[in-house]
Amino acid sequence: MKKEGILLIVSGPSGSGKGTVVSKLVESGEFCLSISATTRKPRDYEEEGVHYFFHTKEEFEAMAEKGELLEWASFCDNYYGTPKAYVEQCLKEGKNVILEIEVQGAFQVKELMPESVLIFLMAPNVTELRKRLTGRGTEDSSVIEKRISRAMEEMELVSKYDYVIINDTVEKSVEDIKTIVSAESMRTSRNSDINKMFKGEI
Repeated sequence: MKKEGILLIVSGPSGSGKGTVVSKLVESGEFCLSISATTRKPRDYEEEGVHYFFHTKEEFEAMAEKGELLEWASFCDNYYGTPKAYVEQCLKEGKNVILEIEVQGAFQVKELMPESVLIFLMAPNVTELRKRLTGRGTEDSSVIEKRISRAMEEMELVSKYDYVIINDTVEKSVEDIKTIVSAESMRTSRNSDINKMFKGEI
């Protein structure tokens, strides 16, 4: 009997390394990354149903009104959200699905899908966080300080997450998440049919 997959919600401040960790998890073949819906125009290399599900503003607003999105937000005059049907289909197929979203979106999904697992990824310390942000070479010092300030605010909400991972190395964080998934798959709440399976063999 095929077990349903586990929904992982991965959050963390800019510079925590969550994007790299999530990419490695997907590369392992044991996880799939949820595909977001958006109203922005596709870039040249982007494919429908691969990078995003592209919609008009009217279509997106209709989806939100009908409750077809697990979470959504507006950014730079475009909507971004997580299609509920896509995630549910992947889970039914036994795939472990990752949502890489910010804190407020994570809580929205958790409320709708209580069985989801919240994981907060963070840098070992502020010094390392500042080093990682500076190392990108894409932002000036004022923006970096704003990101660090935002990170401190997000960390105040860590206690609302199921797990916290200190991302010292990518390899260790990837293994930590795989361990979490392994343990979660053995929860009694995820194996309610096990008695029926045994009785069926008697």
